[in-house]
Amino acid sequence: MLIHQRTLQKEVTLSGTGLHTGKECMITFKPAPVNYGYRFVRTDIENSPEIPALIDNVIDVLRGTTIGLNDVKVHTTEHVLGALYGLQIDNCLIELSGPEPPVMDGSSHPFAIVLLEAGFQEQEEPKNYLVIDETIEYHDVENSVDIVALPLDDFRMTVMVDYKNPALGSQHSGLFNLETEFIKDFSPARTFCFLSEVEALANQGIIKGGDIDNAIVIIDKTMQKEELDALGKKLGIESEHLVLGENGILNNRELRFKNEPARHKLLDLLGDIALLGMPIKAQVLAARPGHASNVEFIKQLKKYTDRNKLARQYQHEKKAGVIFDINAILNILPHRYPFLLIDKIVEFKLDEKIVSIKNVTMNEPFFQGHFPGNPIMPGVLILEAMAQTGGIMMLNGNDKIKESVVYFMGIDKARFRKPVLPGDTLVIEATMTNMRRSVCQFDAKAYVRGELVCEASLMASVVSKNK
Repeated sequence: MLIHQRTLQKEVTLSGTGLHTGKECMITFKPAPVNYGYRFVRTDIENSPEIPALIDNVIDVLRGTTIGLNDVKVHTTEHVLGALYGLQIDNCLIELSGPEPPVMDGSSHPFAIVLLEAGFQEQEEPKNYLVIDETIEYHDVENSVDIVALPLDDFRMTVMVDYKNPALGSQHSGLFNLETEFIKDFSPARTFCFLSEVEALANQGIIKGGDIDNAIVIIDKTMQKEELDALGKKLGIESEHLVLGENGILNNRELRFKNEPARHKLLDLLGDIALLGMPIKAQVLAARPGHASNVEFIKQLKKYTDRNKLARQYQHEKKAGVIFDINAILNILPHRYPFLLIDKIVEFKLDEKIVSIKNVTMNEPFFQGHFPGNPIMPGVLILEAMAQTGGIMMLNGNDKIKESVVYFMGIDKARFRKPVLPGDTLVIEATMTNMRRSVCQFDAKAYVRGELVCEASLMASVVSKNK
């Protein structure tokens, strides 16, 4: 994989009609400086507002990925971003004279070709790869969608589609080398839909720029001539130009690849992954992906990225099975002896869950008085250990950790199930239940040898130390 970032040598332009909005649009790709990423600029709007192509700016996933910022939108970004990501371009300014890039032939190929014509400029800054070193999973049981990222010092993707529809059947495709495979094997794969969907989409006004030349329409139902005439009218196509193809595709259009739908789904996922804002090293496996599931998966990747960003900042020595060791915790929390009550963090999912370890020894100062001859860890200190665990979860992502402190606002439903004794290892699991601005609620449970010893619901707030 490439080592340095790259951008374009010169600007290039394409024009056409947007698939969903039906608006004419000119798209211009321009060189950009290091660490710029991908940014769309709407030149048709006063002051030419800019929208960074990032997952936090996704506002809609209906039949495409739409990003927006301050009431300004760009529809159907995935084919453009797929071309940029597939060509391993890191930095590019994308000017649009309308709300949606032109659909062209329904693939990323026209964009990829003009980007190749522009040429690439290697930049001095190294690429900021996200290296996946643990399994990251997204599952949507209701829609039978599974997307998984596995550790790999490279980038590979495998996609399977199965709509349980005999008109399409089950297909799969795999990309193993961006440099040798993207242009010829994946960028030409066109978008597709089923004939049964077309009328509904037309009625919803979703495919105003759609025609038989920019999408593959798979025949999954029979239609009488009158129905075809009505459909052609809605699409603005002469009815005599619509034929129920004998090859299972409207107008007998030939597929560019036997598994072109699966390849296009891979292309869509590639374009959506670009919204992470950095290239990744991983093996990505996806079953029945779509834009909604892609976005949720990428949100998980972003949480992993944010967690690792904090880990890189505070955990200087990588240790197996440890997210933060005691030295990192000392840099995050203000607590010190004898009131620092957690030893390490072993699991951390941003804004979701954190797991800490407290090794309870006879050297704990509180055992001298609680109780002589019958040492038991005070329940209030178990709660404090829970609070400190949750505090790390709250402080993550705070750019001013050193200037912030967590204050507790409430403890509810505290229950003590079993005593905690010298020699026990306390495993504390805190799960976020609600987060509003600086106020957080989380449920915490403490275990010894797998048995629940304490549980409680806690509320806290992150405030500045100078307040």
